[in-house]
Amino acid sequence: MWWTRLKALIVKELLAVLRDPRGRTILIGPPIVQLLVFSYAATLEVRNVDVMLLSRDSGYWGQELVRRIEGSPTFRKVIIAGTPASVRDAIDRQTVTAAIEIGADFSRRIEAGEPADLQVILDGRRSNASQIVSGYLMQIVATLSAETPAGVRGAVRSVTTVPRNWFNPNLIFQWFMVPNLIASIALLIGLIVTALSIARERELGTFDQLMVSPLRTHEILIGKLVPPMIIGLFHMTVYILAAIFIFGVPLRGSLLLLYGSSLFYLASVAGLGLFISALSMTQQQAILGAFLFMVPAMLLSGFATPIENMPDWLQPVTLINPLRYFLVIVKGIFLKDIPVMEVWHQTWPLCVIAAGTLSAASWLFRRRLE
Repeated sequence: MWWTRLKALIVKELLAVLRDPRGRTILIGPPIVQLLVFSYAATLEVRNVDVMLLSRDSGYWGQELVRRIEGSPTFRKVIIAGTPASVRDAIDRQTVTAAIEIGADFSRRIEAGEPADLQVILDGRRSNASQIVSGYLMQIVATLSAETPAGVRGAVRSVTTVPRNWFNPNLIFQWFMVPNLIASIALLIGLIVTALSIARERELGTFDQLMVSPLRTHEILIGKLVPPMIIGLFHMTVYILAAIFIFGVPLRGSLLLLYGSSLFYLASVAGLGLFISALSMTQQQAILGAFLFMVPAMLLSGFATPIENMPDWLQPVTLINPLRYFLVIVKGIFLKDIPVMEVWHQTWPLCVIAAGTLSAASWLFRRRLE
């Protein structure tokens, strides 16, 4: 019976992965460590920043601005500069990320109701951090501006903007990072486990025996596909439980939709791994091939940089990246409770990717039989 043959191959694949104590450790230990470390360490927030202040104004408003910058919890150290040359040297040596220069007539112009200039010098080599630090400084200056005589009269701030952050009102970074890691680490584990499967058979000399066994090509593919999906579902379950009970990420959507779409995601990942494995002659080549795909997949997934901000010629390349679609699903189900149609809109490309990669792997298998 075909089911008996297929079951034997699935059990064989699971035993090949799990019977080695070092293999079990690699499959279970590092992903858990990555989830805990990346959730706290891999942050786009900018804190503990060193800035420099050069104030030529001894008036009230100049000193008040200095006190507010020094009292900000965002900045670790505020260095007082004596000359413009020291500011230039600090930026050149990357001692500070930003420097603020307060002119000599800063307080006088504020008291006279005139616009007062403030110079902020940023280190463009750290563009992301510099822009965020600039936003922090502008927020401090805007608060001070509202308390000046002109600001109290309404001459400076006639319109007040009250921001409201949907889906993550307190801007807790773990709410953004942990759902991303659920998809990303599942990609890492699923891709490597699958990519090594056929390459391991070739190194052990059992691949030819497998090809001349009663198993058909599609049965071999299914047998190689199911174990990595089972391992991937196990890891995803651990990550989902950690997201909810350790990091406090709200699960606003349906678990059924999340697990249903994850089956297609893991199938597309395993299909890519089988295709890489079918091309590789050794396990070393398989690992290199997996990382060759994985690094661009992370960068082109929208994990850190929105796809809309990428160049127009590069955006079509992201269409073959399964991580792109599953990130939308997992974040949407956790934070937004996205509807079924939106989940399906992101799931059907995963079906196409899985069908394409599995067909290509099957074609490579058939070539081995010729």
